Amino acid sequence: MLRSTKIVATLGPASSDPAILERMIRAGIDVVRLNFSHGTAQDHQKRAALVKELSAKAGRTVAIMCDLQGPKIRVGKFKEGKINLEKGQPFILDAGVELGDGQRSSLDYKELPRDVDAGALLLLDDGKIVLEVTAVRGEEVHTVVRHGGVLSNNKGINRQGGGLTAPALTSKDMEDIKTAAGIQADYLAVSFPKTGADMYMARELMRAAGGKAFLIAKIERAEAVGESALLDIMRGSDGIMVARGDLAVEVGDAAVPALQKKMIRLAREQNKLTITATQMMESMISSPVPTRAEVSDVANAVLDGTDAVMLSAETASGKYPVEVIEAMDRICREVEQTQPLSLDQEFLNRVFTRVDQSIAMAALFTAYHLKVKAIASLTESGSTALWMSRLNSGVPIYALTSQTATRYRLALFRDVFPLMVKYVGHDREELLREAEKVLVQSKVVKAGDIIVLTIGEPIGKSGGTNTMKIVKVGEELKS
Repeated sequence: MLRSTKIVATLGPASSDPAILERMIRAGIDVVRLNFSHGTAQDHQKRAALVKELSAKAGRTVAIMCDLQGPKIRVGKFKEGKINLEKGQPFILDAGVELGDGQRSSLDYKELPRDVDAGALLLLDDGKIVLEVTAVRGEEVHTVVRHGGVLSNNKGINRQGGGLTAPALTSKDMEDIKTAAGIQADYLAVSFPKTGADMYMARELMRAAGGKAFLIAKIERAEAVGESALLDIMRGSDGIMVARGDLAVEVGDAAVPALQKKMIRLAREQNKLTITATQMMESMISSPVPTRAEVSDVANAVLDGTDAVMLSAETASGKYPVEVIEAMDRICREVEQTQPLSLDQEFLNRVFTRVDQSIAMAALFTAYHLKVKAIASLTESGSTALWMSRLNSGVPIYALTSQTATRYRLALFRDVFPLMVKYVGHDREELLREAEKVLVQSKVVKAGDIIVLTIGEPIGKSGGTNTMKIVKVGEELKS
């Protein structure tokens, strides 16, 4: 059985060995994430080249996503490397010092004194330490410790409820976009966007560098979760990542499950991609099996309709990078078998204004009711396959494309399985025969199977899907 939900895996020290990485690819990776918060440009270039080599060897289509670091909203370094904070003690966050001590911390984020005032709650190290601001004096933010603990170098700072003004794209990000373009990344993930303008700027920089990557907005700021803000960001993006780590710190952990469902639903309605991320299989960093809670977490993301589930430290630095992919693959497959289909109901509130989108929906509806073997979409840009993948018909969608860049982007689309096809001149019937040949050779269908096929004329024109055919393999039926 094919797995509809895709798996994104972060590369790091645990997954740098070629033998391990090849096993991970064969176990089911669909997209690799290169985390630009760590490593050099040369490190990422080598990893990208290795992924391309090993995925070709394994006969799998594996896309590459580059994830920008974003603004460094962090404390600085301490003289002793770390300090211990006790509940009730005063503590100063000081933008004017280079090294911190037991009474104060330096700041990588120098704008913090301008972003907060008395009463603000600051959450450090993913919320493990809570400081309440009592006063701001020049470069000093005076606080009292509400929840203490060990604070070490360069831990992150969030403000409860949001409100930090750091721009989404830093000078480092702008250089990293050039690196991503150079390695022909299929996706670019942008950290901490607050508006659609942040995403438009990233897209312009990517295009100026010669890259064609689709843009993923990481939703991790409180300002980004309101429906109008979320729609604005989606308009500038090709998809979103439900980045539950920083988001939970800013909005509160109890709010995240409902926000996850809302974001995935809204993104699917807007024909955008979704990735669900952060701590999905966290225990498998050190354990060969997931917890029951983690199994339920992954299962719920699949039931929510996410395109992909993502692994971070589990594959970047964990002890079991292959086993965690196998576990995630197993969970997704099991849940998808029991997922209810309600295509008729989902169609009632949909309005189609474009010919190519209407053809895509007609193909989906027909395939669902005829219970065909597969949907085959001849596509240049991948748009037709994307639209069909937004609704769950229970029928696999094979995207047949002559464009290599499109083939790799399609690796992230839920329910979509990319295949390469040669465009044979401009003869439609010859192209249909070529498509059928590729499907049979790939063992997707066999003689006698019924498939629904979409194609556009003139052939090879992006956005031109205007024909649907019902085809019996080896014996053509009526259009």
